Amino acid sequence: MRALLPATLLVSAAAIGYEILLMRLLAIVQWHHFAWMIISLALLGYGASGTAIALARRWLQPRFESAFAICALLFSITMVACFVLGQRVPFNALEVVWDPRQFLHLASLYLLFMLPFFFAASCIGLAFACRSTLIDRIYFFDLAGAGLGALLLTASLFLMLPQKALIGLALLPLAAAWLAGSGRPRSGALAVAEGAWFALLLLLIASEPLELRLSEYKGLRQALQTVGSAVVKERSSPLGLLTVVENPRIPFRHAPGLSLATQRIPPEQLAVFTDGDGMSALNRFAGDFTQLGYLGDVTAALPYSLLHRPRVLVLGAGAGSEVLLALYHNAAQVDAVELDPRMIRLVREDFAGFAGGVYAHEAVKVHISEARSFAARSDGGYDLVQIGLLDSFGVSGSGVQALHENYLYTTEAIGEYLGLLAPGGVLTITRWLQLPPRDSLKLTATLIAALRAAGVAEPGARLALIRNWNTVTLLVKNGDLEPPEIAAIREFARARSFDTDWYPGMPASAANRFNRLDEPYLYDGVAALLGPRAGDFIARYKFHLEPASDDRPYFFHFFKWRVLPEVLALRERGGASLIEWGYPVLIATLAQSVVAGALLILLPLLRVERSWARGTGPRMGSYFFLLGLAFLFIEIAFIQKFILFLGHPLYAVAAVLSGFLVFAGSGSLLSGRWVHWMERLGLAPVRAVAGAIIGMVVLYLLVLPAVFVALSGFAAGMRIAATMLLVAPLAMLMGMPFPLGLERLAQSAPGFIPWAWGINGFASVISAALATLLAIEFGFSAVVLLAAALYALAAALLEQEVSREALRKKQKLLQVPGDCG
Repeated sequence: MRALLPATLLVSAAAIGYEILLMRLLAIVQWHHFAWMIISLALLGYGASGTAIALARRWLQPRFESAFAICALLFSITMVACFVLGQRVPFNALEVVWDPRQFLHLASLYLLFMLPFFFAASCIGLAFACRSTLIDRIYFFDLAGAGLGALLLTASLFLMLPQKALIGLALLPLAAAWLAGSGRPRSGALAVAEGAWFALLLLLIASEPLELRLSEYKGLRQALQTVGSAVVKERSSPLGLLTVVENPRIPFRHAPGLSLATQRIPPEQLAVFTDGDGMSALNRFAGDFTQLGYLGDVTAALPYSLLHRPRVLVLGAGAGSEVLLALYHNAAQVDAVELDPRMIRLVREDFAGFAGGVYAHEAVKVHISEARSFAARSDGGYDLVQIGLLDSFGVSGSGVQALHENYLYTTEAIGEYLGLLAPGGVLTITRWLQLPPRDSLKLTATLIAALRAAGVAEPGARLALIRNWNTVTLLVKNGDLEPPEIAAIREFARARSFDTDWYPGMPASAANRFNRLDEPYLYDGVAALLGPRAGDFIARYKFHLEPASDDRPYFFHFFKWRVLPEVLALRERGGASLIEWGYPVLIATLAQSVVAGALLILLPLLRVERSWARGTGPRMGSYFFLLGLAFLFIEIAFIQKFILFLGHPLYAVAAVLSGFLVFAGSGSLLSGRWVHWMERLGLAPVRAVAGAIIGMVVLYLLVLPAVFVALSGFAAGMRIAATMLLVAPLAMLMGMPFPLGLERLAQSAPGFIPWAWGINGFASVISAALATLLAIEFGFSAVVLLAAALYALAAALLEQEVSREALRKKQKLLQVPGDCG
């Protein structure tokens, strides 16, 4: 069947594209991309389909073309239908800590989104099972489709809204269904179903996009509930869905950190939301800076009380509020760094008249770049490096970012920012005020760690911290703060009724004067972090305050297991809000993946007749289980690690996932040659490949940081290509142990092969969530090294099985009765 190969390519492309698109859609509807959950449920679909095909192969073989076409059609239909139905499931991540029903809703979503992958995998599995003479070519087209799907989906998000991209993807398996049935007379019912679904897809393309039901707690959803609010512009890209909201009746007045004593009102604003939250204000500006007087009365204006006509770097420029802040304070030069070029186009082009050409100002230079990438290649010499608020107040206090990989606030990142400062320059970071204090103290601990890593003996002499009722601004000077500067900080705060929570030589009595708390928590916390018993304070504190690092970039992870009973006891008195929802969701996903994998993959295999030698099952089952864990541990860790290099989770998922699929598959195809080469060298093939994987893993851990810095200046497309090339050698090696194990089973215990597939699939399903949990607790390096150890253990188990099989054969030749153990 000539059409099988392009049909396989189309199904594979749609499957990987749908996997990545689901992450993008969930990031919009909820707050997180849930990459680990999507990868887990996709693997569940693949594992369950493999089990189903193994059990029904005799019935499916003579009906191959029809079965392939039906599965491809069902894949196309469920892609759209399951997402539409999924939006009707009342899952809200923020409610998991007080509403147990949310875990049932999460399980419903998990199983619902698994269905399309079950049908996609059934197409590929049927092709392998029923057309064994074409396995090498089917495998190639499957891998080529995986790579093509990732690139196609990423490119499509530059051109259309994610909802439209979903409809476009659904056309691919529909075309595969038509191709699969083109070689013989078509069933009338199947032809009618294909035609009806094609017509419906065309109608959906021509009509309004499918509705995205955002969480009711997202900023965009709440803004649109205000009378007079309306969406005036939307722009989509893989980096985010930008939505501009206008309200002529009740204009937006967004001014985080504004003094309650101010007599100045912010101008009319447009609200720009990224993925339905993280609002950035676009100010109406006609060139008259006197209309922006409120910018002198926000906590983020603190550094300008110390500087005269500074050269400023704004990281995360957004819609331009921090740039206007710098221009209002007479900055000589402003370098504005923004990751999303469409945000810049909104300000420069779509709303140029409203924004007054802020990004066209003669003192402003715009850089489209990720903050860390820009910092790595910048010459520095800035008087001020400023990082403003990049999230919403509600998001900051709800724990929704607990699972986000955030490389902006790691110890290494702070060290890079400090390295950009001219002598006497300052770094300032503004965050939302959380009570009890969490991220402000963790950020302080990170600043202190970065300063000490740079050789600063007395970090407290360089730090200042002020707050009002809802924001905290931290300031770090490249040098000790002098008495006149300390006096300027105190006067700036006093004149605006801001509280000072730290400056060199500050007495405890000077804290907690205006916006009074029960205790001077921030002053006491900063003093403890600077003191000789800082480690004890961090260990005793009820939130996780250890500085984030590039190896554990979870800055918003504050959860401590030992505090859980105390918080749960206070649940009905507000304690539930102190639990980060990300942890319960991650653990619930792990638990449901174990249950679903056992029920849908392992349990049906009990019907497979067992005809292998005693001892083979436990050893070979453990071998394939360890391979499933190890492969996904490395893949998930690399996805998270490459976010730093690529600047966005979607780019990392697309490049790393497709890279591992394509090159691991290539390694699988080369496994036969590997056996030949190793045997010529007198080496055990599996032991040799495990050793090569371990060596490669250690090499990656050592050299990747330097490689990231060296390639950080490349354009996004070049970095994506570089990522795929970087993972290629390791992925090819990782693709070999599985087929080598299957080859061993084919010789010694062919009846165990379905179990090998099932056990490996089960391990893969649970390992995605487990790898993320381990990365949060112990870091990416620990996860990767654990995976290397699992490969070594798996190789030892297979060598045991080889030795036992050789012994059994020898006994059989010698006609020795019994089973030698």
